[in-house]
Amino acid sequence: MTSVAAEVLAYGEAMVEFNQASRDCPEYLQGFGGDTSNFAIAAARQGARTGFVSAVGDDHFGRLLIDLWTREGVDTSAVRVDATAPTGVYFVSHGPAGHAFDYLRKGSAASRYTPGDLPRDAIAAAQVLHLSGISVAISDSACDAALAAVEHARANGVRVSFDTNLRLKLWPLARARAVMNEVLRLTDICLPSWDDVAVLTGLDDRDAIVDYLLARGARVVALKLGKDGAYVATPGERRVVPGHVVAAVDATGAGDCFGGAFVARLAAGDDPFAAARYANAAAALSTLGYGAVAPLPYREDVERMLAAQPAG
Repeated sequence: MTSVAAEVLAYGEAMVEFNQASRDCPEYLQGFGGDTSNFAIAAARQGARTGFVSAVGDDHFGRLLIDLWTREGVDTSAVRVDATAPTGVYFVSHGPAGHAFDYLRKGSAASRYTPGDLPRDAIAAAQVLHLSGISVAISDSACDAALAAVEHARANGVRVSFDTNLRLKLWPLARARAVMNEVLRLTDICLPSWDDVAVLTGLDDRDAIVDYLLARGARVVALKLGKDGAYVATPGERRVVPGHVVAAVDATGAGDCFGGAFVARLAAGDDPFAAARYANAAAALSTLGYGAVAPLPYREDVERMLAAQPAG
């Protein structure tokens, strides 16, 4: 796919999703997921020029993902097709405690990504490079590639966006803390979720958590609080940006949607607090349907919701 340079590049693993149609239904609906892919699509639906950096298998699922990104306007020129490894797959089930995930991703094409595969020119030309805790957890080589990408971005004046997204099924906590602290040192925009960052830092006070992240170098922190919105902080100001009340049915991709919308608005010139108000609305709308990608709202949907509510 040929396009102008992406404003926002996301690095990580995308997978084909099978999401339980409802709590009491044995059928699963085929969709798509992977946190950084969800992020890229969410940003694209808000009007940002986006691209994805990854690998997929030379298989049916890999082709489905490339077709998806093409439809969504996400540049795929930095997606490598690996003929020797599969595309990852995961399942989402729903129960009284919420949604649960089961993954088939070991040895996937994305986990075999290396620093030599990086699109260095595209990274240098972007405004923002986004990655997550999963991007650095799926394998040692993918972690090395992520760190090299971040260092290359910073060396070229490109902002780095990082979602902590801790998955302890992928690696032990001690390694997660060590690697993520290294990424945080090079992060400009930090997008943690409360549960993840509380475990990573051992802290349970939001100001202490924000202080911890800002001290490591972040210039903007948007601590995601689910339906309660986000606690947004810069070195000079911090405040809660309230969420939106909706009849949510599935929050599978809500955090990724928040991140994609937030960074898209930062790239468009919004200040962090205005970007968070917008992103809270986008995330709320994303919970109104099942799956990680299908319910992601478009810019006009978000603007309509914001127009119907007073600014706050």
